Amino acid sequence: MRKLKLIGIGAGNPDYITLQAINALQQANVIFVTDKGEQKRELLRARREICARHMGTREYRVVEMKDPERDRAATAYGPSVVDWHERRTALYGQVLRDELSDGECGAFLVWGDPSLYDSTLRIIDQLTARAELAIDLEIIPGITSIQALAARHRIALNEIGESIHVTTGRRLNDETLGAGASVVVLLDRGCAFKGLAADDLDIYWGAYIGTPDEILISGKLGEVSGRIEELRARARSQHGWIMDTYLLRKRATSSH
Repeated sequence: MRKLKLIGIGAGNPDYITLQAINALQQANVIFVTDKGEQKRELLRARREICARHMGTREYRVVEMKDPERDRAATAYGPSVVDWHERRTALYGQVLRDELSDGECGAFLVWGDPSLYDSTLRIIDQLTARAELAIDLEIIPGITSIQALAARHRIALNEIGESIHVTTGRRLNDETLGAGASVVVLLDRGCAFKGLAADDLDIYWGAYIGTPDEILISGKLGEVSGRIEELRARARSQHGWIMDTYLLRKRATSSH
């Protein structure tokens, strides 16, 4: 049987990788990495650097896969993602059959944590559900950008007795923010916070968290949103892509 480990490698800082992740990495014969194009070559390089740092002299192979492109212009989000996952499933199945022998251990290095807005686990689940491959799967949790954001801003994610809601930029303007609510936003392609009434919202924003290019901004949303948008545009121009996370918190109104 093939062994496969999905290893959470943290949110950008090489020190975010856990001892459990290092131990799992050192068991791997094959490291699978997804090539998402020239703009995200930095992510590919980061994975290779982690291997070089923690695999030592152990012999292993690195197998690169060209990630199928998703139709981001599609009007129907759900069907476009399903189609993308189908093409990924076919690719991953073929590569695992060709590059990972029975008895060998393979690993995917997942940015952040495999459970949070990453499709790798769903793809592997589809493969095993179809009985296409017999896989002994292990998940190694990682430090997410949410945890890193809170640590870098030195804040607790929730107010006392209040909940935390995690959503995406695409869904943000459909959410209802009650007093004391804390909403964490990931995968925001276009500053979705601009569509919110900013009078009673605080924002804790971070980009490239834990890396040398880290940017942190916090304050009243109405006062700092323009600055965030400016920094975001500059960073995207420099890197070709942006990786940011933010927490919105609605201030409780005082009664007199």
